Amino acid sequence: MLNIDTIASQAKAIAGKLNIHKYDVSGSSIDSTSAQVDQGEPKQVKASQRSSVTVRVWNDKGTVGITSTSDTDAEGLELALKTAYEASAFGAKDNVPDFSPEATASIADVKHENHKQAPVSNLIERLVAAEKELLAAHEAIESVPYNGLSQQDSQRFYFNSDGAVRSEGGSYVSTYLYTKTAQEGRRSRSAGAYRVAYGLEQLDINGCIQETAEKTISHLDYEKIESGKYTVVFSPEAFLSLVGAFSNLFNAQSILDNRSLSTVESLGTEIAQPMLSIYDDALHPANVGATAFDDEGTPTRRIPLIEKGILNGFLHSSGTAKRMNTQPTGHANMGAKITVSPHFYHITSSGEGEQSLSLDTAENVVYVDELSALHAGVQSLQGSFSLPFDGWLLNKGKKISVESATVAGDIREVLKSILQVDAEEKLSPSGVAPHVWVEGLSVTGE
Repeated sequence: MLNIDTIASQAKAIAGKLNIHKYDVSGSSIDSTSAQVDQGEPKQVKASQRSSVTVRVWNDKGTVGITSTSDTDAEGLELALKTAYEASAFGAKDNVPDFSPEATASIADVKHENHKQAPVSNLIERLVAAEKELLAAHEAIESVPYNGLSQQDSQRFYFNSDGAVRSEGGSYVSTYLYTKTAQEGRRSRSAGAYRVAYGLEQLDINGCIQETAEKTISHLDYEKIESGKYTVVFSPEAFLSLVGAFSNLFNAQSILDNRSLSTVESLGTEIAQPMLSIYDDALHPANVGATAFDDEGTPTRRIPLIEKGILNGFLHSSGTAKRMNTQPTGHANMGAKITVSPHFYHITSSGEGEQSLSLDTAENVVYVDELSALHAGVQSLQGSFSLPFDGWLLNKGKKISVESATVAGDIREVLKSILQVDAEEKLSPSGVAPHVWVEGLSVTGE
């Protein structure tokens, strides 16, 4: 892996030679391998080593230039610094970015584990076994067309001319399995599951197989659903997907660009039922990809977005924080321009309200397990959505798969129509969340 102190020293020497007084550098290095199988044979095997470095340089007039490179050696750094310096002459004069005021502040001691990558043959062997077990789980399961097992070693770093130097790195593995069924005279049905861990031996592949099989089998006996208004239970993954689709609610850059459902004045207003709280928590213990700092070197932390239904915070870079007279939150991404994005949502019950609703006793309730077509079915600036979903109709313990349907609504009305936020939480790729019950959503059967 990269020696960050060496790279920082090289950059300092090169900047001195080029008469550059102010600069910063953000970058990463990733070494990954992955495998896919099909009918017991390897379908695709990939291995890659890639690095990316983004360099910003400020000139004596205070404007900034930015460039990116994949070269982390001295020659690559020199070219990047020189190019960024030349570009700084054309830099914007309004809202010029600066170093984060927290670039040298202490950062959290994040749990990172390093595991030696397993041979690709081991990945293929485990995937073949998983595929075989799924095909044997039910005669209707025809194939596992989407599957994968990947492992990755990564390293991130940030340093600047004021002496800030940060780096972190670790490894993780992930797997996904997604089935397809074939029954005469019946529609093909599909279901899938995902698991992630620090190392291959910790990865719950058996749990992924079992969840995929159970979901697939439960979808075989499907029925049409009548269109109408229903109480809807969103699975943890589905509700995280919905919140993520409307992340402009919390994005300070989107707010400043007038591309958000929120405004600066929205802080402190009630936008959800008191039983709901949402945090962005890059340091959550369940977050295998936890990071201690963003691309500007700002430490990450647990940021309250909604607490007991009240909008309490936005996600900031150093630039948006300065314009809103607050502190950066550790959510900056450095590219051609600085953008803001979430790390890892933690959606939780605030403890308000009774936990009286149960999946085992629910009557005429739609369970949304997975949302589809988020890129097409979400109008993020209007707040509306109409999305196909996989799920079931629940009736007093009976679970009937929904043949084909969409769920529609407005995210602002959804947040205000929550009936219950369950206590039990589950890990998914984008965060941790419980089941969330929402009253009166439109479900359209096809």
